Amino acid sequence: MVLGWLLLLMTALPPGTTGVKDCAFCELTDSATCPSIRMRCGDDEDCFTGHGVAPGVGPIINKGCVHSTSCGREEPVNYKGVTYSLITTCCMGHLCNGALDPAGDRMARATTGLVLGVLLLLRYVL
Repeated sequence: MVLGWLLLLMTALPPGTTGVKDCAFCELTDSATCPSIRMRCGDDEDCFTGHGVAPGVGPIINKGCVHSTSCGREEPVNYKGVTYSLITTCCMGHLCNGALDPAGDRMARATTGLVLGVLLLLRYVL
């Protein structure tokens, strides 16, 4: 019974609380949107969104995983021959930097947890 409840708890918890963290990733782009894919972060990394500006040109953006010591830093980056000042803003949650569909991911996890819980209860009722 204890194993069943532990399984239910691990399934219902968001990934950030179980040591696994995914972040949205996209290369530097000057597009208004950053089409992202999921990437798995290391234990000592946080999700980030980088916003870059340069005089006379539009902004750039990128996303991914970065060591927590690099959060909030301003660094020069070269994009299409222009040097931008890129500031990295970090967040700590699973897919917190703009994901494909984090609400849908949470909903699927909650539904799975609910179904497992009902099955465990039915096992003792029947």
